[in-house]
Amino acid sequence: MDSKLPSGVPGGAELLTFSDTLLGTDRTALDAGRKALEQKLGSVAVARAAAVAANFTKNDRIANAVGAPVDPMMLKLTKEVREQLGLDAFRSAANSLVHSPGA
Repeated sequence: MDSKLPSGVPGGAELLTFSDTLLGTDRTALDAGRKALEQKLGSVAVARAAAVAANFTKNDRIANAVGAPVDPMMLKLTKEVREQLGLDAFRSAANSLVHSPGA
Protein backbone atom coordinates (compact mmCIF):
# COMPACT_ATOMS: atom_id res chain seq x y z
CA MET A 1 0.00 0.00 0.00
CA ASP A 2 1.09 3.55 -0.55
CA SER A 3 1.71 4.96 2.90
CA LYS A 4 1.73 8.47 1.44
CA LEU A 5 -1.97 8.30 0.61
CA PRO A 6 -4.15 9.86 3.30
CA SER A 7 -5.93 7.23 5.35
CA GLY A 8 -7.84 9.54 7.67
CA VAL A 9 -6.49 7.54 10.61
CA PRO A 10 -4.03 8.99 13.13
CA GLY A 11 -0.66 7.40 12.40
CA GLY A 12 -2.09 5.87 9.21
CA ALA A 13 1.12 6.22 7.22
CA GLU A 14 3.12 4.59 9.99
CA LEU A 15 0.57 1.80 10.39
CA LEU A 16 0.68 1.06 6.65
CA THR A 17 4.47 1.06 6.63
CA PHE A 18 4.55 -1.22 9.67
CA SER A 19 2.05 -3.65 8.15
CA ASP A 20 3.97 -3.74 4.86
CA THR A 21 7.25 -4.45 6.63
CA LEU A 22 5.63 -7.24 8.65
CA LEU A 23 4.95 -9.05 5.38
CA GLY A 24 8.47 -8.57 4.06
CA THR A 25 11.81 -10.14 4.80
CA ASP A 26 13.83 -6.99 5.49
CA ARG A 27 14.53 -6.90 9.23
CA THR A 28 16.02 -3.40 9.02
CA ALA A 29 12.84 -2.09 7.37
CA LEU A 30 10.71 -3.83 9.99
CA ASP A 31 12.71 -2.27 12.81
CA ALA A 32 12.43 1.16 11.19
CA GLY A 33 8.68 0.72 10.65
CA ARG A 34 8.21 -0.37 14.25
CA LYS A 35 10.24 2.58 15.56
CA ALA A 36 8.34 5.09 13.38
CA LEU A 37 5.01 3.71 14.62
CA GLU A 38 6.19 3.85 18.22
CA GLN A 39 7.34 7.45 17.83
CA LYS A 40 4.01 8.45 16.28
CA LEU A 41 1.53 6.50 18.43
CA GLY A 42 3.50 4.93 21.29
CA SER A 43 4.61 1.45 22.25
CA VAL A 44 1.08 0.26 23.04
CA ALA A 45 0.09 0.97 19.41
CA VAL A 46 2.99 -1.17 18.17
CA ALA A 47 1.88 -4.07 20.36
CA ARG A 48 -1.74 -3.68 19.25
CA ALA A 49 -0.84 -3.45 15.56
CA ALA A 50 1.32 -6.55 15.87
CA ALA A 51 -1.50 -8.38 17.65
CA VAL A 52 -3.99 -7.49 14.90
CA ALA A 53 -1.57 -8.75 12.24
CA ALA A 54 -0.95 -11.95 14.19
CA ASN A 55 -4.69 -12.50 14.56
CA PHE A 56 -5.22 -12.28 10.80
CA THR A 57 -2.45 -14.84 10.27
CA LYS A 58 -3.94 -17.09 12.92
CA ASN A 59 -7.41 -16.91 11.39
CA ASP A 60 -6.04 -17.84 7.97
CA ARG A 61 -4.18 -20.82 9.40
CA ILE A 62 -7.25 -22.00 11.29
CA ALA A 63 -9.38 -21.74 8.15
CA ASN A 64 -6.82 -23.83 6.27
CA ALA A 65 -6.56 -26.36 9.09
CA VAL A 66 -10.30 -26.98 9.29
CA GLY A 67 -10.62 -27.16 5.52
CA ALA A 68 -12.71 -24.04 4.99
CA PRO A 69 -13.05 -23.63 1.23
CA VAL A 70 -12.23 -20.38 -0.52
CA ASP A 71 -15.25 -18.56 -1.94
CA PRO A 72 -15.80 -19.50 -5.64
CA MET A 73 -15.68 -15.83 -6.67
CA MET A 74 -12.29 -15.44 -4.97
CA LEU A 75 -11.04 -18.59 -6.68
CA LYS A 76 -12.01 -17.10 -10.02
CA LEU A 77 -10.31 -13.77 -9.24
CA THR A 78 -7.10 -15.42 -8.05
CA LYS A 79 -6.70 -18.11 -10.70
CA GLU A 80 -3.75 -16.47 -12.45
CA VAL A 81 -1.77 -15.75 -9.29
CA ARG A 82 -2.51 -19.23 -7.92
CA GLU A 83 -1.10 -20.72 -11.12
CA GLN A 84 1.99 -18.48 -11.01
CA LEU A 85 2.72 -19.37 -7.39
CA GLY A 86 1.69 -23.03 -7.62
CA LEU A 87 -0.79 -22.61 -4.77
CA ASP A 88 -3.19 -25.24 -6.06
CA ALA A 89 -0.50 -27.86 -5.40
CA PHE A 90 -0.85 -27.34 -1.63
CA ARG A 91 -2.92 -30.01 0.11
CA SER A 92 -5.25 -27.43 1.62
CA ALA A 93 -6.19 -26.19 -1.87
CA ALA A 94 -8.17 -29.38 -2.36
CA ASN A 95 -10.74 -28.12 0.12
CA SER A 96 -11.63 -25.27 -2.21
CA LEU A 97 -11.13 -27.00 -5.52
CA VAL A 98 -13.44 -29.89 -4.65
CA HIS A 99 -16.30 -27.40 -4.27
CA SER A 100 -15.37 -25.39 -7.37
CA PRO A 101 -13.78 -27.73 -9.92
CA GLY A 102 -12.03 -25.90 -12.73
CA ALA A 103 -11.70 -22.68 -10.72
